[in-house]
Amino acid sequence: MQRILVLCIGNICRSPMAEGMLRQALPGRAVVSAGLGAMIGKPADPHALQLMAEHGIDIDTHRAQQISSALVSQAEVILVMDLDQKRHVETQYMGARGKVFRLGEAAKVDIPDPYREGIDSFRLAHKLIEAGVKVWSEQIVKMG
Repeated sequence: MQRILVLCIGNICRSPMAEGMLRQALPGRAVVSAGLGAMIGKPADPHALQLMAEHGIDIDTHRAQQISSALVSQAEVILVMDLDQKRHVETQYMGARGKVFRLGEAAKVDIPDPYREGIDSFRLAHKLIEAGVKVWSEQIVKMG
């Protein structure tokens, strides 16, 4: 699996953090993120930037982009933050079914949106994303 797409709503909080962590965990693979209702062109939220910097990951150049049919068709696996997003992608994009999974699937958890919440909400999201990235990166490496 060489092409991974990570999705959330605005593409400024959860998915940029997951993208940064996956890129670090899976060097050489194409990891991109997008939003179902992206805040197109906006940088990552300041709290997301801060948390990632604290963990040695730079997402300063991130700019939000909208999900597209091209991104969906190019991706070999699509990781979303919750079940509603999974259902949305599977019903709206031809060819998505079977390759869309929750990032928190192994723990059977949705990753709550910290947008416009305090740093503690971002820390919780970061912790859940980090756990999901660990599981998924190990599985992706095993799959090749």
